[in-house]
Amino acid sequence: MAILVGGGPAPGINSVIAAATIRARLRGVEVLGIRDGFERLMQADASCAATLDIERVSRIHFLGGSVLRTSRANPTTDPESLDRVVSTLRELGITMLLTIGGDDTAFSARAIAEAAGDEIRVAHVPKTIDNDLDLPANINTFGYETARHVGVGIVHSLMVDAKTTSRWYIVVAMGRKAGHLALGIGKAAGATVTIIPEEFNGDNVTLDEVADILVGAIIKRSGLGRRDGVAVVAEGVCLAIDPDELASLGLVERDEHGNIRLSELDLGRVLQSEVARRLCALGHDTTVVAKDLGYELRSAPPIPIDLEYTRDLGYCGARFLIQGGSGVMVSMQQGRFVPIPFDELMDLQTGRMRVRLADIHSTRYAIARRYMIRIRKDDFEDTERVEQLARSCGCDAETFRTRFEPQTRREPPPPQLT
Repeated sequence: MAILVGGGPAPGINSVIAAATIRARLRGVEVLGIRDGFERLMQADASCAATLDIERVSRIHFLGGSVLRTSRANPTTDPESLDRVVSTLRELGITMLLTIGGDDTAFSARAIAEAAGDEIRVAHVPKTIDNDLDLPANINTFGYETARHVGVGIVHSLMVDAKTTSRWYIVVAMGRKAGHLALGIGKAAGATVTIIPEEFNGDNVTLDEVADILVGAIIKRSGLGRRDGVAVVAEGVCLAIDPDELASLGLVERDEHGNIRLSELDLGRVLQSEVARRLCALGHDTTVVAKDLGYELRSAPPIPIDLEYTRDLGYCGARFLIQGGSGVMVSMQQGRFVPIPFDELMDLQTGRMRVRLADIHSTRYAIARRYMIRIRKDDFEDTERVEQLARSCGCDAETFRTRFEPQTRREPPPPQLT
């Protein structure tokens, strides 16, 4: 059996490696750890394989990061790379492959299963702090809970600092396509406002609109007597911005899977500059600071919920392969192992793995919105309230309404619980 890690780090990787190795070795199966993801396999470099045994892995589950390292190398970019991966695995005597990764690694695992046929059985363990693999709504990907836990601690410290220094922080949280992590951190920490890409319903928006959501929150918060706040913004908001405008945000690079490197766009700095400029024009003397939140979360030691979860996933993944299974993503649902066939995870329109988005129609999201400080529909139902907010902007009520009321068109209704 070979174990391989692809994509970015996530808390709990080593726990999966350990659990799978122990299960396999107890059944007399030799286990090889493949270092550096698919990268060296794509180069036909068999020296990337290292023997794993129980003694070597028995305590690594407490560690963050990946003892096998990882990479974003993509063997599906060309047939030759995929052939080299399969032939190198055959050369190593591999008959079972357990991959650990996100949607891109799952897609690669599926391609290897198809190319190898019956010679190599393949199973995939879903890993991403973005929590966006297409599992059932109540099942998180491993690493998410630890990343959220660490993120909440950081945001809490920033909230204390913001209050102490009367400033605003714009915290950009990881989440390429979905806002689960940003929303989870923002809601649990009680951040002032959280913006996720799903709230734009797939529409292209302008940088002006995103910046004005933050400006409106700062103005409203100031009217309540508070000059401080913390906004959490999912990095995937970049992808909701009109592509033509996106190019103006900085140098756009793409990774091996064709995804835009969102870190290169520096969304936090762009929003900080835009918000500060708009506040200055409105006569608001507010200090705004940008903070990226992501790399601090990915290799943190897993908290107990992820430790237990990943031991289950590693055990089930190894045992499933040993018992002859193949072609699935491993999941635990209501305490039971549920294999999900790769083909059930495919998006027929894109030809890629489906992405699970945050449900903006859920009660969970509606409650999150009700606790945020941001411009809302009911602000415009009270004439005196509109005039008060307009005065804080140095403009008249009609000008304020024209500029900020369009923000409310995507506001979800308050939850009806009876």
